[in-house]
Amino acid sequence: MENMDIARRNLAVAMDRHGVDCAQLSRLIGRNPAYIQQYLQRGSPRQLAERDRALIAEFLGVTEGALGAPARDGAKYDAPVAVPRLDIAASAGGGGFAGGEAPVAHFGFDRDWLRQLGVRAGALSLLRVRGDSMAPTLDDGDDILIDGDDGAGRLRDGIYVLRRDDSLLVKRLALRGGGRIAILSDNPAYPDEGGVALNDVVLIGRVVWAGRRLN
Repeated sequence: MENMDIARRNLAVAMDRHGVDCAQLSRLIGRNPAYIQQYLQRGSPRQLAERDRALIAEFLGVTEGALGAPARDGAKYDAPVAVPRLDIAASAGGGGFAGGEAPVAHFGFDRDWLRQLGVRAGALSLLRVRGDSMAPTLDDGDDILIDGDDGAGRLRDGIYVLRRDDSLLVKRLALRGGGRIAILSDNPAYPDEGGVALNDVVLIGRVVWAGRRLN
């Protein structure tokens, strides 16, 4: 029990240092908002689940041992990467206003899987799709993983999130030469735009993964 008290104290200190409250940390690991508060104040659960502990340690920049993980006999455990989902939607329709960009949640992704994608963890963010102009490839409500390192300097045909005027869009882009691109919709009900000057848009990053809720 003494070790668990130390783990709770370490967690409370790390949370205070990062300005994170119990509800935010509970959402990070996909638990109910009171989960971490109950763990800290009531001792329930008695110890954090391995997956939860790994996500929290990665997010707060502490070792899993500080949060109560047992010694692993020299085995190295690669904690998941906590990728922020931002409080904005990328419109796959007429264009959504790009508001504040504060993280509303974090999702854990396996490090080896991200390495296989060839992306850098610190450059990633999740956005939600609004609209159906990219259907059936992307549907309204899908979460998309954006590689912020993959912008104008590495531009090639593919699906990108871009800012145009005050709107944030997710569209398929095609190179047209002469510093111009075509902005395309996968849904044939929406018109395409050809010959758009690359200087007229800001590329946020390339879409490298999408996830959706199944009904």
